[in-house]
Amino acid sequence: MASNAQIAKEVLEAVGGEENIQSIAHCATRLRVMVHDKEKVDVDAVEQIEKVKGAFYNSGQYQIIFGTGTVNRIYEEITKYNVDGTSKSEMKEETAKQGNTFQRAIRTFGDVFVPIIPVLVATGLFMGLRGLVMQEAILSLFGLTPESVPENFILFTEVLTDTAFIFLPALVAWSTFRVFGGTPVIGLVLGLMLVSPALPNAWEVAAGDASPIPFLGFIPVVGYQGSVLPAFIAGILGAKLEKALRKRIPEALDLILTPFLVLLVMIAAALLAIGPVFHSVENWIFAGTMFLLELPLGLSGLLIGFFNQIIVITGVHHIFNFMEIQLLERLGFNPFNPIITGAIAAQGGAALAVGVKTKSKKLKALSYPSALSAFLGITEPAIFGINLRYMKPFVMGLIGGGVSGFLAAIMGLKATGMAITVIPGTLLYLNGQIFGYILVNLIAIGTAFVLTYLFGFNDEMVDNK
Repeated sequence: MASNAQIAKEVLEAVGGEENIQSIAHCATRLRVMVHDKEKVDVDAVEQIEKVKGAFYNSGQYQIIFGTGTVNRIYEEITKYNVDGTSKSEMKEETAKQGNTFQRAIRTFGDVFVPIIPVLVATGLFMGLRGLVMQEAILSLFGLTPESVPENFILFTEVLTDTAFIFLPALVAWSTFRVFGGTPVIGLVLGLMLVSPALPNAWEVAAGDASPIPFLGFIPVVGYQGSVLPAFIAGILGAKLEKALRKRIPEALDLILTPFLVLLVMIAAALLAIGPVFHSVENWIFAGTMFLLELPLGLSGLLIGFFNQIIVITGVHHIFNFMEIQLLERLGFNPFNPIITGAIAAQGGAALAVGVKTKSKKLKALSYPSALSAFLGITEPAIFGINLRYMKPFVMGLIGGGVSGFLAAIMGLKATGMAITVIPGTLLYLNGQIFGYILVNLIAIGTAFVLTYLFGFNDEMVDNK
């Protein structure tokens, strides 16, 4: 098995060498390479590299799919070569020119939230494990009941499950400063100020146990525990303010004055203007999300499950991160996850059907790993390598996603976390929902597999390619 260092070297060679790389970055699953000359990229060579699950060109970038975790390690090895430094800022500038305004905004949203997702995944797993441990059948093995569980144990689990959401504005402001060229630690402190214990706690205010501090008689000042948009907007403006100040403040005073002025101006703006306005916007978005999820007769699951993977191929699916974070923070559970997990599993089922039905050894060798990747929660290899290539399998996968989403909505499945689906996602349903979750995935895979096998694929399609 090739080492990550060897794979990084092969990637560099396949995309035309260091001199052909304009900039390089990565998201949760893909290495994103912007090249000077597309013609120098050896597409076939890239796809033959070990651990590469697929590759395609989109939004001005050559995107190589490695999968969660692996992409981080490959990126680290590649940046040991002469492709780092100013290349990151170049990518931001060049990528900003690609796509329409909405697509650019969503990409930026993704750049901010992708680094935060791992800790939210961990928090979701902690919630799932607590749900498992707190079940009566499990507690009885230790001679306990839900009423007799020690308070210290409950406190320990609350530290694990609540911390990330209590300090979510700090994580968001830190990442936003990083993306927009500010000093991340200034963003971190700004975010922490938004949840300062000196301010009325947002959750206590919502429960009626505390009151906002009135400013000028009409501006309610509260903490922003669990909020996203106020910290995001404050982070953008704060980073821009910092860069503007650094250009004007003498170097001898920069270390002292710049952080002082940024924090002073931005916390005042955040508490008195940005916070109240964008917290209201956040409430409207949440209300819209809940309206969709509460559509009757499983209609929400049918619509979301069918259209989810279409949205994924447009590249604007990072907006879902914000929606899921809001659901978890406000409801304590995530009804969106079990719907989209079926959509993901269904694309794997469609790719599996292609692999089973085709007589092409090359297509079989591509289909089976792509299906497995989808069953692990990563659909890009199945979608771009198989299903979209022949189109009908992709449509059958959409139908499977709609059917399984309908079932998930009817059953009322609720994840304890986000960002992991299908097989890894079982860890989010250990609180008595595991059999329903498995059923949803099997229905998704089975529906897409049968439809693709019977109506969605034959080897004549391969011959016509």
